[in-house]
Amino acid sequence: MNHARLDQLSDGIFAIVMTILVFKIDLPAIWGPIDNLGLWHEIEKLVPVFLSYVLSFALLFTYWRAHHFFVSIYAKNVDSMLININALFFMLISLVPFSASMLGQFSNNELSVIVFGIHIVLLGLTLYWMRGYVIYSPHIQNPEISKHEIRGSTVRTLAPVLFAIIAIPLSFYSIKISLLLFTLAVIFNLSSYSTRLFESFVKKLYGESL
Repeated sequence: MNHARLDQLSDGIFAIVMTILVFKIDLPAIWGPIDNLGLWHEIEKLVPVFLSYVLSFALLFTYWRAHHFFVSIYAKNVDSMLININALFFMLISLVPFSASMLGQFSNNELSVIVFGIHIVLLGLTLYWMRGYVIYSPHIQNPEISKHEIRGSTVRTLAPVLFAIIAIPLSFYSIKISLLLFTLAVIFNLSSYSTRLFESFVKKLYGESL
């Protein structure tokens, strides 16, 4: 497969999935006339669904950005193995509207948090597998990548996985804290300072040589 075709497929899948997310926000079913206060109360019921949309959209953006770096910038060529890893990754990406919709509609159920969390774990591990194959496979050509860049991409790729692993059992104690952890994972990846703060923390723990 041509490298450009894989990039086009990636952009197309992400664009479609990110658009489908908004279709999961259905207007309230109202029979007969309703005043402004009544309409506002109906809209309030959609808040969990809307918040799950924002969370999932931001999550998809971070995965699109990571995929762009790993496949479009780091990888100078593609082979059948990399294409197969991408196929698994795209399949998991396509399931985001399902897990996000479940999280939004059943935000008070631990099972919805568990399904969403497991989905994030699978996505993160697949992305980490893709990144490792791009960097270390003898079949993939890539530019010189510093240890600093590799460490930074490792932290960003695995941070959502770690947050999700913690959030899943924590949901039986507090679903709100679990949802907060999902949100913090996205904020961590969106922030340009998160990796620097993490490295500063590690250096203080283990010394400046790291």
